Amino acid sequence: MNKNVQRGLALVGAIAVSGSALAAGPDLTPLTGAVDFGTTITAVLAIAGLLAGVYIAIKGARTVLGMIKGR
Repeated sequence: MNKNVQRGLALVGAIAVSGSALAAGPDLTPLTGAVDFGTTITAVLAIAGLLAGVYIAIKGARTVLGMIKGR
């Protein structure tokens, strides 16, 4: 066989072995297990709800003003 073909096959084999060894990924459970995202999620949802309310009020006001103006 050609030396370049042998080197290529060796490289593909090395990548396949290293890829399968790291397929599971690192275990970050000790780092993420102690963190509570409950309050953060509640705050983000509350802000999103407030913004949705503001946008609905603006859209409603534009609709009513459009009806008054005859658009």
